[in-house]
Amino acid sequence: MKIRKDDKVVVLSGRDKGKEGKVLRVDPAAGKVVVEGVLMATRHRKARKQGEESGIIQMETPIYASKVMLICPKCGKPTRVGHGMADGKKTRACKKCGANI
Repeated sequence: MKIRKDDKVVVLSGRDKGKEGKVLRVDPAAGKVVVEGVLMATRHRKARKQGEESGIIQMETPIYASKVMLICPKCGKPTRVGHGMADGKKTRACKKCGANI
């Protein structure tokens, strides 16, 4: 999977198309990512411990990684992820500007 935690991504399809956010979690086995502020779901939560609050909360749910595209930190455009070399190691690279990510 070419998307990692703390990457900035843009959503390509679905009800949140065009939204940008930071990747909070990655699940490579399922091919899904959780993006901040995208695909929000409402959950009714009951307090399990004393002092814990109960009520209706909003939380992010996973979205398929194929529905998001990485935003290059250098050029600021959504880009496909390529591979480059830096210090003798394989790194991720922007396909538009060629910068290492």
